[in-house]
Amino acid sequence: MSAGTPSSPLLIVEDDLALQKQIKWSLDRFDCVTASDRESALIAFRRHQPAVVTMDLGLPPDPDATSEGFKLLEQLLSADPNVKVIVLTGQNDQANALRAVAMGAYDFFAKPFEPELLGLTIDRAFRLAELQAENRRLQAVSQPDALSGLITRDPEMLRIGRMIERVAASQATVLLLGESGTGKEVLAQALHQASKRGGKFVAINCAAIPEALLESELFGHERGAFTGATKTTPGKIELAHGGTLFLDEIGDLPHPLQAKLLRFLQERKIERVGGRQEIAVDVRVVCATHQNLKGQIAEQRFREDLFYRLAEIVVDIPPVRARIGDAVLMAHAFLRRFALEQRRGTLTFGEDAIRAIESNGWPGNVRELLSAVRRAVIMADGNRISAADLGLSTASNRPVDGDHVDAEGGGDLDLRTVREHAERSAVLAALSRTDNNIARAAELLGVSRPTLYDLMRRLSIA
Repeated sequence: MSAGTPSSPLLIVEDDLALQKQIKWSLDRFDCVTASDRESALIAFRRHQPAVVTMDLGLPPDPDATSEGFKLLEQLLSADPNVKVIVLTGQNDQANALRAVAMGAYDFFAKPFEPELLGLTIDRAFRLAELQAENRRLQAVSQPDALSGLITRDPEMLRIGRMIERVAASQATVLLLGESGTGKEVLAQALHQASKRGGKFVAINCAAIPEALLESELFGHERGAFTGATKTTPGKIELAHGGTLFLDEIGDLPHPLQAKLLRFLQERKIERVGGRQEIAVDVRVVCATHQNLKGQIAEQRFREDLFYRLAEIVVDIPPVRARIGDAVLMAHAFLRRFALEQRRGTLTFGEDAIRAIESNGWPGNVRELLSAVRRAVIMADGNRISAADLGLSTASNRPVDGDHVDAEGGGDLDLRTVREHAERSAVLAALSRTDNNIARAAELLGVSRPTLYDLMRRLSIA
């Protein structure tokens, strides 16, 4: 860490203000935050989330005893088991120092201490915290869970996730319906991973390839089939043999190709363009579109028999604006990813940014949200992202949903149902705002952590 300043602040907990000032001065190369008692230390810890803490065991209201210090140590490690706490003790206080280490403290120093040695220990603690955080990140990336790429707490999206896991083992063709940017390809990839098929996941966007080339892209071509066909080339369907073929924007598939795709789905055999030999292909087909296929059928722009072949399992994906708390939850995840990519250290959202994310309708869904966060990480001057950095107004532009009760009798008037719905919405919003930090979410909701855990269990919030 000597090569640079740690991205996380250092929290110094010391009730002797003169000594607190001296410690801060001797460690001026760190971004220091100070506290003089247990309560102020907990507030500073929740606000700044330091990776390393130095603390005295003797704290008010009884600085000659160690009960407050040990209570604070327990609370810090409970809030973040990965925090590195360096305990500062008196010369003849080795028993308490060893007890602190046994509880989970990183190290201890006897007063008076050498500032250089303390600084070196803090350097090592920051370095270890960084390495452990990177290790956790890599473990998360290599997580074999098929739905690990799905960032959600919304009940409907969680139901869809469970549905994907159940369907994965079958060979049924799946049709994913939803607005552009809602994550249809993420779910298609999750379906492939959960299926345990040994082949590749091959995707093709039916709207992005000119009609004259699309048949060759899908079914391949033989050498000499057309001008420029200098060699035999397999198509996307062949390349997906043993795996999954993802046909994005299937609603844009030209009518002549719809008949050829239908024949493949019925017979599981293809003929390359210019070829005469049938080739058997074992492939799982997943399709997606943002268009109304039934409307296209009525207009005779989409074959009804093909629709029923594709729609063995239909998954309707809700837009981001309909997912409770998901916009902020995803924004936090994107912020961590892009801050790491851009080497921006620890970036956080300001309160105005969080409220702007919550109130925005996100017509472009996940894709729009991701782009806004990426831009903010690149353009923000400090380590706090504002609504302006996101290109958003703090004024609400989110359409009102159906959560209100209709006085004329159109809404659900059962008090238990209404109360549970309100509690669920509040808990999900608090967890999203605080990036799943239980202590901060409980503080935001005005309840204790055990109460919040009870609420989450009762409302089946994972």
